[in-house]
Amino acid sequence: MYKKASFLLLFLLIGGTAFAQNIDSITVSKTKWEKIRIARKVRLFKHHFDQKNLFAANENISFLEVKNKGRKSIFALDAEEKELITTSDFGIRNKAIAAVNGNFFDVKNGGSVDFVRVNEKVVNTNRLDKNGNRAKHQQAAIVVDSKGKLNIKKWDGSADWETKLTEQNILLNGPLLTFNGVNEVLDTAGFNRLRHPRTCLGLKPNGNAIVLTVDGRNDNSAGMSLFELTKLMKWLGCTSVINFDGGGSTTLWINGMPDNGVINYPTDNKKWDHEGQRKVANVILVKKK
Repeated sequence: MYKKASFLLLFLLIGGTAFAQNIDSITVSKTKWEKIRIARKVRLFKHHFDQKNLFAANENISFLEVKNKGRKSIFALDAEEKELITTSDFGIRNKAIAAVNGNFFDVKNGGSVDFVRVNEKVVNTNRLDKNGNRAKHQQAAIVVDSKGKLNIKKWDGSADWETKLTEQNILLNGPLLTFNGVNEVLDTAGFNRLRHPRTCLGLKPNGNAIVLTVDGRNDNSAGMSLFELTKLMKWLGCTSVINFDGGGSTTLWINGMPDNGVINYPTDNKKWDHEGQRKVANVILVKKK
């Protein structure tokens, strides 16, 4: 009798989880996103799930979808070796269409803690742990070729992998969430499991790129775990997805938009407004060709 009851409880728990995930996927697929044309082949999508109707929480999501073929709009990187500046200032100085915060950095001393190469110049190198091991955010990369086309690449296990990549622009980041349609294995460490503001980038089978922010640490938007973020990006059609630095760094900026171009609600000032940008070491840019 005890075994039967335990089996029934396990069945109900698994079934309930699957049902909730199915409801969430339907919610995303039926969402009437606010859509704004930013430039040719660049669209902004926004929606505030404010009825605790996505992952049983409020979630504020903003993303760009960019045609990733280098015809009218192209991707680029910008970085500072030691200085930290805001995502919007990076965007303004590059006369960019849009900018989003990049990888992990040294808050005290500035500069990325991960390998960065911009226009063939190495800006920062990997800081390994005391045993010489890479962090999860050093096991994948955003690469941008000379024509401005962006791709996601996965670490091959070699010590000098990133230095042998042929693209002029390389930004190590992570963890990698999905690669060529297969979800990566994530452990249950707090960084992965707990909800935080998130920034990520995904590629769809047609080559289009989605650059997405999820706000968090506020009653208006809970943020997401990386497990939830992986599901969301899958439901948006992405087959390769890489996580960026998030938390207080999460910022999506678009040139000419209200609120000085800041689309989401950065959290460094602990207010629900567009003023709380954190200074960062590097960004991904969308620029006119």
